[in-house]
Amino acid sequence: MASSASGTATNVMLAIFEKKTTQIDLYRPLRNYIAFNYSEREAQNLEDDLQTVKQLRSDVERQPDPSLTTRRDLLQNYFKALCLVETRFPISPDKDHINTVTFVWHDAFKNKQKASQQNIHLEKAAVLFNLGAVYSQIGLSYDRATVDGRRQASHAFIAAAGAFAFLRDNAATKASIGSSTTVDLSVECAGMLERLMLAQAQECVFENTIAKGSTPGVCAKISRQVGLYYEEALATCNAPPLNQHFDRAWISHMQLKAALFYAEACYRYAIELHEKEEIAEEIARLKSGISALSEAKKNTKGAAAQILDAISKLDVHLNRNLERAVKENDRVYLMRVPSPDSLPPLPAFSMVKPLAMSEVLDASKEKMFAGLVPDSSAKALSRYTEMVDDIIRTQAEKLQQASELTRVRLKEMDLPESILALEGNFTLPTDLKEDVEAVQICGGPAGLEAELQQLKDLKRVNQEMLVQIEELLQKEAREDAQFRSQFGTRWTRPQSSTLTKSLQDRLNRFAGNLKQAADSDARIERSVREHSALMSILDRRPIESALPTLARPIMSLDANEDAILGALKQSLRQLETLGAQRAGLEDMLKEMKRRDDILPKLMTSTGSYEDLFRKEISKYDLISEDIAHNIEAQEQLLQQIQAQNDEFAAIFNLEDYKASREKCYKQIQAAIAKFREIKENINEGLKFYVTLQDAITNVKQQCNDFVMTRNIQCKEMIEDVHKKMAGLSFQDTKTTGAYDNNYRSVGQPGSQQPTDPRPQTPPYYHPPEQPAMAGYTHPPHYSSTQQMPSPYHVPPQPISPYAPPQAGSPYPPPQTQQQPPANHDYGQPAYPGWRGPYYNAHAQQPGSHPRPPYTIPGQYRPPQQGGYYKQQ
Repeated sequence: MASSASGTATNVMLAIFEKKTTQIDLYRPLRNYIAFNYSEREAQNLEDDLQTVKQLRSDVERQPDPSLTTRRDLLQNYFKALCLVETRFPISPDKDHINTVTFVWHDAFKNKQKASQQNIHLEKAAVLFNLGAVYSQIGLSYDRATVDGRRQASHAFIAAAGAFAFLRDNAATKASIGSSTTVDLSVECAGMLERLMLAQAQECVFENTIAKGSTPGVCAKISRQVGLYYEEALATCNAPPLNQHFDRAWISHMQLKAALFYAEACYRYAIELHEKEEIAEEIARLKSGISALSEAKKNTKGAAAQILDAISKLDVHLNRNLERAVKENDRVYLMRVPSPDSLPPLPAFSMVKPLAMSEVLDASKEKMFAGLVPDSSAKALSRYTEMVDDIIRTQAEKLQQASELTRVRLKEMDLPESILALEGNFTLPTDLKEDVEAVQICGGPAGLEAELQQLKDLKRVNQEMLVQIEELLQKEAREDAQFRSQFGTRWTRPQSSTLTKSLQDRLNRFAGNLKQAADSDARIERSVREHSALMSILDRRPIESALPTLARPIMSLDANEDAILGALKQSLRQLETLGAQRAGLEDMLKEMKRRDDILPKLMTSTGSYEDLFRKEISKYDLISEDIAHNIEAQEQLLQQIQAQNDEFAAIFNLEDYKASREKCYKQIQAAIAKFREIKENINEGLKFYVTLQDAITNVKQQCNDFVMTRNIQCKEMIEDVHKKMAGLSFQDTKTTGAYDNNYRSVGQPGSQQPTDPRPQTPPYYHPPEQPAMAGYTHPPHYSSTQQMPSPYHVPPQPISPYAPPQAGSPYPPPQTQQQPPANHDYGQPAYPGWRGPYYNAHAQQPGSHPRPPYTIPGQYRPPQQGGYYKQQ
């Protein structure tokens, strides 16, 4: 075992030392085999390849190279060479094979134990083990105090996991068949080391996740997966054949790491729960983490001080957060804290997986000994492979057809759904359940009342704004009439009613639309009241409680329903067993093919290839017979289940139950459809009121500008009139003429006035639908030539509010605002009559305008449930 030199508290990790071997000579036995079975000339031609194998083996025997990457490349190249040697040189105790080579390897964890075999499988397995060990040492060599160092270390541990996984799947079983073996090359040990390397790779990812400030939920999932990997490795170490093979320090290390990262996940997950104000579960999670750490502290023999320090610090954080959460719960939330055992498992997410070593160790492109295999052997191997593939393909199709037949037959008999319904475990179909959950997530029928109140609030705000604007214009008109009465003909300014006609028309239209919208609101509210009983089923939690139950018969003549039900369950269990057997048989075929290595036999065979083929394929025939028996047994069992199900259906009145269940499904579907319809109508209303509010706000700004301009003009005209009444001599009476001229142009567009020789002052006000006039400026939002856009768009055709849905929706989508033509009459009524959809969608006014005085709170925003509600 080796540990990290990093100064971080938790970054203590493990690396594996290489296995040791004894010196052997591969050159002479391989050369003699070539010279004897082929020719001396062939041996001379392959001299370079033989020398390469000899040098590779010699380098592996020496002490590890100071450069870990060089050692890694050596082991990879030697493994590829062994793959080529295996397919061309039969090494075994057989007298016709190479029987003078014995490979010896010592156990990596108990050096006194060793294995010696006269086959190349031990050699390949040992090289793969050392490759994984070197990768683990490379991972430990990086400076894991930096982000880049942790990333590189994680990649190295992933490669180590890939090497051990490759050892487990491709060489461990073959190596363990030999006369002597060591535990470190067993399938169990290779699997344990793979999980350990994945745990350390995921741990590096977790530390980088913390470093970049990811959310507590993400950190919790990654941390939990670290703990799971350590738990899997620890479980393998505590079971035979590894339970007595590793040093106590290894066991303590994995045990403490598993507890540490489980507690870390609880801590991070609890932070997220606190943000969601789910205090009860937060307390339970924190207690669970503290309990795990307390249990782990009981077995700390041989553990690194850094891990113990990390556990102590985390324990402090957990207890501090627990104390805070308990106080908040006692004072504010008063939630019942669940038992930690009742909590669902913490979510986990793996960010690592073993590196696929099949490509790294692929020897198919190597040219070593390329000319040694006879062409006849290569063709025979290809033909044999085709025969095996055909057998496997045929049997796999039979197995697949049998499984599909079972699924269809059970579906026809409504099994096992009817039995689950009898036991109270029945659930809705997936698509219907998802629809119900979507409705419940957005508040369900019970939440419609709040949204109806929101419509009322928005309507009230719009009405109040219209009243404010009307009062503003009326006040200005009264003041103008008062001065007109006081000064008589001297008050030459146009009347307010002449200038505000367009604004008044728009205000009248807004008021009319609000009245029509109120009618739509009332229809929606009536619809909610009328269909509340229908939609109430959607508020049931769980929704399955609304489903009918399959009950036992009230009266039974012979009381044999339990026996019939028990026999049917037993038959279904037998059918499930047959299905599992079929899956195992298919896996056996694939595994047999994977282990099937006929090339050495082909190269050394002195008889007919066909005889060898029949002998080798006979092992596949045994599995084919088992498959045939399985399918036959399944057919007989299905017939038995059919008869038992007929009795079951008759006694428990299954047909009536199915009819009731389908009726309930339709009721739920109708409730969902009605809820969606009402929800879309409410969303239309919310959109209408918000858009209309923007338009009214725009008009209010124009009215404010108009009143301000009229007040300025009023002051100037009062001064002018007072000067005249005082009998003063004015040379600038042309100013009065200019006012008179401008005002006449408002009331009498065609009148002519003398030219004012004085420079014209900038205009103060220009009403939206009058030509530009001297003496008035236009409001800052519109130029003198720009038409004011309509605040909403009139639907081209009236549609009944409860007309049949068109194009999948009962309401037309919001229409795009078009720029009105230059001669657009803003004084026309908004609609010929209210016969359209619930609301008329208004477009935003162009240009900047003040923020609406009423903003919809977040909880009243129309929920956007993908696929269920119309996009707004």
